[in-house]
Amino acid sequence: MMEPSHLGLVLALDSQNAGDVECNSFKHGSIWVMRITVLGCSGSVSGPNSPASGYLIQADDTPPLVLDLGGGVLGALQRYIDPGDATLLLSHLHADHCLDIPGLLVWRRYHPNPPKGRAIAYGPTDTALRIGAASSEIGGHIDDISDVLDVRVWEDGESVQFGGVQVHPRRVYHPPESYGFRMTGPDGQVLAVSGDTGVCDAVLDLADGADVFLCEASWTHAPDRPVGVHLSGTEAGMLARKASVGTLLLTHIPPWTSRDEVLAEAKAEFDGPVFAVSPDDAFEIARTPTRENPVSSA
Repeated sequence: MMEPSHLGLVLALDSQNAGDVECNSFKHGSIWVMRITVLGCSGSVSGPNSPASGYLIQADDTPPLVLDLGGGVLGALQRYIDPGDATLLLSHLHADHCLDIPGLLVWRRYHPNPPKGRAIAYGPTDTALRIGAASSEIGGHIDDISDVLDVRVWEDGESVQFGGVQVHPRRVYHPPESYGFRMTGPDGQVLAVSGDTGVCDAVLDLADGADVFLCEASWTHAPDRPVGVHLSGTEAGMLARKASVGTLLLTHIPPWTSRDEVLAEAKAEFDGPVFAVSPDDAFEIARTPTRENPVSSA
């Protein structure tokens, strides 16, 4: 069994030993830990080695937070927690970020020992309608999902508290209503999440001085790439540098994009730790002792 390797301010756990993660207590000494586990990270579609987008965020005195539930993520989630215990945070409603939710509805409705009450699910304005349509058994019908999900709507710039974790959503630059997030943990540590986006001020604000920045990088910096849809590795690295983040985690790389090229682009722009995440990777987020703030001083 490999020992976990310390990667600067981030602890990366051996993905082969994901089931050994102790999830009941997140306090190490006097520091309250916040952890993100990658359930799936394939961009736009499920890949041969990864589900689509999904992440598990855990902290002490906090319900398990599942950020996005794309294709294959529900299965991966079962390695870590009972899916019935999850609180859902949806960045947007493209299929690769939400279409395992109908499966979660089945889990909550028909499991022999179904969870009590309803799960809280935050998402864009039309979440209940869109998921209800996907879950319907009849064309043109909308499944009323309110029996198992308490669907709530993100408000741009209005923070929501989940136990020890505060989640601050911002609208980002992507075709549908889409959000990135700034998550502040029990000890003040910050995880910034770009969501699916092009370059915009909101992402830079979310990432400002973050200890860890989970940033999408869907393609290389080719001159013919579409504008306002996704980021290149170059743009992800540029945002990390401008925001003076502690560590950059690259995600949402589609099967048709070169992972090595995206990683090289990001490293050329940002001289801090950079990793391209894989399923079952887990990172513990700790506060950066000192950091400059070029976003606010520029």
